[in-house]
Amino acid sequence: MSAVRRRNAETNRSQERTPLRSRPTRTSRADAALARTILDSPMDFVDDEAFHARDARRRIYDRADDVPLPDTSWYRPLIDDVIGKRPEGTSTRSSVVLTGAQEQIIFLQYNYARFQVSKLQERIGHRTPTPKQTSDLISWYRCSRKLRDQIAETNLALVLAMAKRVRLKDVDFGDQISEGNMALLRAVDKFDASRGFKFSTYACRAILKSFSRQGMKSTRYRQRFPTGFDPSLESSNYPEERRQQDQKEQADEVKQIVLENAADLTDIEQEILHHRFGFDAGRNGKPLTLAQVGKIIGLTKERVRQIQNRALLKLRQAVETRCLPRSEREEIENGSWRISPN
Repeated sequence: MSAVRRRNAETNRSQERTPLRSRPTRTSRADAALARTILDSPMDFVDDEAFHARDARRRIYDRADDVPLPDTSWYRPLIDDVIGKRPEGTSTRSSVVLTGAQEQIIFLQYNYARFQVSKLQERIGHRTPTPKQTSDLISWYRCSRKLRDQIAETNLALVLAMAKRVRLKDVDFGDQISEGNMALLRAVDKFDASRGFKFSTYACRAILKSFSRQGMKSTRYRQRFPTGFDPSLESSNYPEERRQQDQKEQADEVKQIVLENAADLTDIEQEILHHRFGFDAGRNGKPLTLAQVGKIIGLTKERVRQIQNRALLKLRQAVETRCLPRSEREEIENGSWRISPN
């Protein structure tokens, strides 16, 4: 590569890593809304002595070594392998692993971008930012988001490793991965690279703690809202069951009226009802037909039907009388009035 091409490539990388120093004259509505959103959310950062040094931006960004970008093409296939959506062993790519020095560089850049956003927030306060301030605020904010995403994507493998190590049986695997990813992002925001530790050590502990909290939360929820098999919670044919129960109760009430002769039935009427409706069923416990009852008592089929209809009318009147209010029922029992058959 020629010196000119190498210099152009370095210039392009520098422009990608650091916010542009343009001086806009106007602010669009979208940028103004985004700037107000950023100003309303205080930006935290991990402070470092390098931020307050002279020419800090150039030293932190322009003179720093390049940090390899993550390759996340392995992530989706590996997730599918774990949850069984694709055959195992089909993914051959692996994630990028940063050295300690590379982690120092990218975390320093990330926190410096947040440091600049925080400075602008303090400087602007509740005032309306100028176009230059709006441009710088948005540029540094987007720079911090980009670096944050890069760190998180580089360490996605930590979440999968911890999720397979601590598998929560009562938590869906996708929910567990989601909780681990959120814990990873919180670890990125809190990690202090100046202490000399590897980020993986800090992030793994944070992810495991989040899984522990998720498991306890799931246990408390299960205890408060049990989801085991409960027949009372299952779908039931309640109207049909209620109808059958009402029919049985009504049949028992009619049977009791017949047995007690509360409807003032004659002997022949009682005998016909006993044979016809199973009160005194014939052989095999089945009710008899009109013809069979007629042969037993020596009457024709038609005459048995007439006597049966008259007995049923008396039963209906007796049932209706039981359904009347107590005062009216007492009047009937005293003989002050009667229900005349139609």
